[in-house]
Amino acid sequence: MKPAIVIATATLLLINGAAQAEVYRQVDAQGNVTFSDEPSSGAEAIQVGPVTTITLPKMQDFEQPQRQEQSPSPLYELVRIVYPRNNEAFQSGNGDVEFSVISSPQLRDGHKYEVTLDGQSVGQSTSGTILVQQIDRGTHQAGVNIVNRSGVQVGSGTGTGITFTIHRPSRLN
Repeated sequence: MKPAIVIATATLLLINGAAQAEVYRQVDAQGNVTFSDEPSSGAEAIQVGPVTTITLPKMQDFEQPQRQEQSPSPLYELVRIVYPRNNEAFQSGNGDVEFSVISSPQLRDGHKYEVTLDGQSVGQSTSGTILVQQIDRGTHQAGVNIVNRSGVQVGSGTGTGITFTIHRPSRLN
C-alpha cells in the first residue's frame, strides 16, 4: 500500500474518532449539571448532535452602494460671538460676562443660541445676549452654537470661537 493512502486513512479515522467522542453528563446532589469527556461514577453518556456551521460570503462579493456626496445646506450661514471680541482682556469684579451673538439668517422659531465656555455649555437664549455669571479670572475659550427644542445642535459658530481674559481682584485682598 502507498504511504500517502495509509496516512490519509489514518488521519480520517482520527478525525472521525474525535468527532464521535463520548460526552458524559452528571448531576450532583445539589442539582448542578456538569459535562465532561471523561466517564465518572454516576455519569451517563449522551449523544451530541452535529454542529451547525454557516459559511458567510466574502465581503468583496458584495457591491458597495453608490453614495451621493451631497451634504445638506446649512441652516445658518453665520453664527458668531460679537462681544467680547477675540483676544480681549477686561476687568470684571464679579466675574459676570454678557455675550452678544448674531446669526444669519435670524434665529428660527424653536432654536436657541448656546454659549460654551471652555468646552462646557453655560447658557442658552433666543435674544442674542447671554449672561454668564461668576467666571473665574484667567483666559477662557468661548464658542456659540444653535440648538433646537430638543437640545440638538443645528448650527455652529463660524471660525474657532474666541479667546478672552478676565481680570478679577483676588479673594484674598
